[in-house]
Amino acid sequence: MSPVRERAPAAAAPWFIIAAGVSAALHVGKLAPAVPTLQAAMGLSIVEAGFLLSLVQGAGMALGLAMGSWSDGIGARRSMLMGLLLQAVASAAGALAPGVALLMATRLLEGLGFLLVVLPAPGLLRRLTPPGRVRALLGSWAAFMPLALALALLAGPLVIGAAGWRGWWLVLAAVSAGMAAVLRMAVPPEPPAPASPAGHPGWRARIALILRAPGPWLVALTFAVYSAQWLAVIGFLPTIYAQAGLAPGLTGVLTAAVAAANIVGNTASGRLMQRGAGAPALLAVAFVAMAVGAWLAFSSAAPGTSGAQDSLGAGASAAVRYAAVLLFSAVGGLIPGTLFSLAVQVAPDERAVSATVGWMQQWSATGQFLGPPAVAWVATQAGGWQATWLATGACCVAGLGLSAALARLPALSRYCAGPPPGR
Repeated sequence: MSPVRERAPAAAAPWFIIAAGVSAALHVGKLAPAVPTLQAAMGLSIVEAGFLLSLVQGAGMALGLAMGSWSDGIGARRSMLMGLLLQAVASAAGALAPGVALLMATRLLEGLGFLLVVLPAPGLLRRLTPPGRVRALLGSWAAFMPLALALALLAGPLVIGAAGWRGWWLVLAAVSAGMAAVLRMAVPPEPPAPASPAGHPGWRARIALILRAPGPWLVALTFAVYSAQWLAVIGFLPTIYAQAGLAPGLTGVLTAAVAAANIVGNTASGRLMQRGAGAPALLAVAFVAMAVGAWLAFSSAAPGTSGAQDSLGAGASAAVRYAAVLLFSAVGGLIPGTLFSLAVQVAPDERAVSATVGWMQQWSATGQFLGPPAVAWVATQAGGWQATWLATGACCVAGLGLSAALARLPALSRYCAGPPPGR
């Protein structure tokens, strides 16, 4: 094979890895458009629907670090293939589930498959990407979740309308199986590692290294305070729009657009860091933008709004509030893109990258698990959504403090300053 033909598949491999992440995340987002149909078909209660939504995150909350360490041990490519196939089997089994109990069990398996796919991906991207493009590719990788959520919100209702929720489950099973086949062909196998490498720690030692190092803790907690507020706002937008009297179809499109706006920040983070932007500065800008966006979107005192009761409703204030939510999501997208770049740098060992990402994913899942109930409690106490910005603002203040702590890490000194002189 000629060198040109060899380089083409290698250059495309990172994009297939990102596509695999999108495929895995579709199983996280597929339930939201299916909840009304599941309630009608299976008598699903709102509590059971909540459990179905949280079971995927529950796997990440409990097993992120352990699964990441295990993925480091078996190899990134092998882990991703296993995860995609596990999701395919679990989704197909879920489509045949006669009751809620089996459906919940398959959701848990989908969550495990999700972890097997997404935890080793950043390390695999770093291995397959030239050093000068790593940050940009990791920024693009961070877009896998909002892109999958937007696709699920847009495609889910169409497939469910044509084939029911079971058909939706089967379609995504086929997507995962097909993605596994593509990944196996497109991504080269990893070089074999020694059976007992003397210079590398085992999985228990890798976990201990991560728990003792400040860097993994800081990136993980920063991801937690970001994901808690982002998912809370995105998750409750359909409810807010329904209260404002918008049609269900329009609600889905508006929410999908807000989720997709996050991709702007994801991809921009890598390019900005590639051009010398400091990582803590990007994090600080994003947290400030999220605080301002949430205040403009929800506060009754924000300029251009007509008070707390419009709930993003009709009129000029609706445009202002929707633009503010887009700002919240788009500029906030700088955070995950930046953190994925930092995670591979703060890993305490070369063979602990997936475990470090797993620790970050574990805290991200914790934030996603705790954030929506916290915002719902604030809204209940306030009698409306006008105090939401106080809850998200608290997360932003914590994020600014964590960003400042990251700037003081010696291992990240070259990620904290601007471009070198003369660049």
